[in-house]
Amino acid sequence: MDLRFTAEELAFRDEVRAFFCSALPDSIRDKLVANKGLAKDDIVTWQRILNAKGWAVANWPVEWGGTGWTPVQQYMFQEELQLTPAPQPLGFGVTMVGPVMIAFGSEEQKKRFLPRIANLDDWWCQGFSEPGAGSDLASLRTSAKRDGDHYVVNGQKTWTTLAQHADWIFCLVRTDPEAKKQEGISFLLIDMKTPGITVRPIVTIDGGREVNEVFFDDVEVPTENLVGEENKGWDYAKYLLGRERFRDKLAAGEVELKALEMTQLRVVAAERNRVGNKPDPASSILKIKGSEIQQATTELLLEIVGPYAMPYQPEHDEEERWNEPPIGPEWAGPIAPTYFNTRKVSIYGGTNEIQKNIIAKAILGL
Repeated sequence: MDLRFTAEELAFRDEVRAFFCSALPDSIRDKLVANKGLAKDDIVTWQRILNAKGWAVANWPVEWGGTGWTPVQQYMFQEELQLTPAPQPLGFGVTMVGPVMIAFGSEEQKKRFLPRIANLDDWWCQGFSEPGAGSDLASLRTSAKRDGDHYVVNGQKTWTTLAQHADWIFCLVRTDPEAKKQEGISFLLIDMKTPGITVRPIVTIDGGREVNEVFFDDVEVPTENLVGEENKGWDYAKYLLGRERFRDKLAAGEVELKALEMTQLRVVAAERNRVGNKPDPASSILKIKGSEIQQATTELLLEIVGPYAMPYQPEHDEEERWNEPPIGPEWAGPIAPTYFNTRKVSIYGGTNEIQKNIIAKAILGL
């Protein structure tokens, strides 16, 4: 296992570090070092500096301004942002609505909005949560009724972060009240300057005014601001939220896997100095973490594949089961059986509970 960066990767890190050192205004850096809040102008200034360099939307496809960086370069860029320290590009545009537009928006929407998101000419906020529809987001009640070439929006959003700065809000709205609650939702882009929109701050316990309520009273939104298809907004929201959740889960899985590799190397190295044939109790740690990581990765695959991971039908025999045509892509077929089969790895070879007893006695002396 070689954890060393290549010469090219090290040169890239040096380039990023040098640019951050020279280009980030001292006033912004000093606020972050002192753990003080940034003003809107600070965030806009820095993102425009990044955009002029071509680095504001590193995660986007190259044709829309992305960098085409490798995962290692993306990692180095994020690490240097934290170490400098420097602000992240505004997530509501760069990592939320921007990727949704790229995946599902019209060409007109992409050409109109994406360059402005990259340069932070438009500040976006997220209109998802509502009173009574936070965790159960599909219960949202903000309505959008079509009237000719526009929608009329009525309702309320809450916990809308930085709405007081926003030029635009991307909203989930109910366009078909008769449909099942997940199936009657659409994804609308709404200009915050439209008549009928009211923003009211929610003062948090620390005295901050970061979050807000947003009210819509007969707000007219052009139909051209509908992203994708009407009543498909739930799919787009899952895509948006899924990118956030899966990025975190993938990162956590990678950290766990790397820690397992390092622990394994320590156990192997300790073998050189071990006396006799007594097994090393540290191997119990490898068994516990190894089985947990196996289960976590197969569960993550199951989440990603969704309905294409339909389990096999138990009434079929083994030969018929594997000859059945898949309901999705060929590679998705084995994922559910593998997921179910992997549930046993925490049991065989000595259950994880037994391994913890071994660690408690042989290593911790309990």
